[in-house]
Amino acid sequence: MRHLLNIVRGFLMGSADVVPGVSGGTVALVLGIYERLVHNIRTVAGSMGALVRGRPGEAGRRIAQVDWSFLLPLLLGIGIAIVSLAALLERLLEDEPQAVAGAFFGLVLGSIPVAWRLVRRWDPMRWIVMAGVAAAAFVFLGLRSGEVSDPVLWMFFGAGLIAIIAMILPGISGSFILLMIGMYEAVLAAVNDRSFSRLAVFALAAVVGLAAFSTLLDRLLRDHHDTVMAALIGLMAGSLRVLWPWPDGTDTAALARPTDWGIPLLACVAGFAAVTVIGFVAGTGRRASGGDTGRPQSL
Repeated sequence: MRHLLNIVRGFLMGSADVVPGVSGGTVALVLGIYERLVHNIRTVAGSMGALVRGRPGEAGRRIAQVDWSFLLPLLLGIGIAIVSLAALLERLLEDEPQAVAGAFFGLVLGSIPVAWRLVRRWDPMRWIVMAGVAAAAFVFLGLRSGEVSDPVLWMFFGAGLIAIIAMILPGISGSFILLMIGMYEAVLAAVNDRSFSRLAVFALAAVVGLAAFSTLLDRLLRDHHDTVMAALIGLMAGSLRVLWPWPDGTDTAALARPTDWGIPLLACVAGFAAVTVIGFVAGTGRRASGGDTGRPQSL
């Protein structure tokens, strides 16, 4: 049952990662496994680094510290979601962009109170960090480039490197970053067409980027937890721009006054309610009271 639960968690994360505007990191935060996930990824990255430096003994010790019973089912669930839902979500984003955007707007909006409870102490600097990051994310996510036609392999490597960093951060969507740099349709087509060469290059870049960034993020969460969480709250607030359902939802970052608001609003309320319930059941608030942080003593 524990493995099945982690597969379901991974499936939810992977489902979010496929949608432009939603981050799998946001889902991990709501489910109460974010810091545990980052720490395990950082441990895997450390073992790979030790192996590259010619220290097999150290690499073996680090590998033994990884909670594989947590990480492998999670990765399996993410993979299942990406492969099985890519075509469905591609069709939904084309046919019902406002409803999809409304649902995920509610999901991200509901995730902010969850993250808020993880900050143990607010001070003026953390308020400034949150506001500054929110403003920067709002402006940055308003940028958009045209779709790249017939991209070559090195473009898939660059896209994977950038997207994986966004995917692990709550509030920044790896899929939307791909949309911004014009590679979203190409990557989605590679998944649907089973283009293994392009997917392998993309995956290699993701591994490299994840290994480097997870080490930095794990250290920041350990040494500056509340400041990092304040920044992540700002990211989630700023990212709401790309999920505003009017006029075109996830297809554009342009903002307009609500029109035809019934279904998007209902979808938003449903998304917010779902996150609230999941956050309550997962008990993510226990972090502030000394719960599982994903460090070695709790694995």
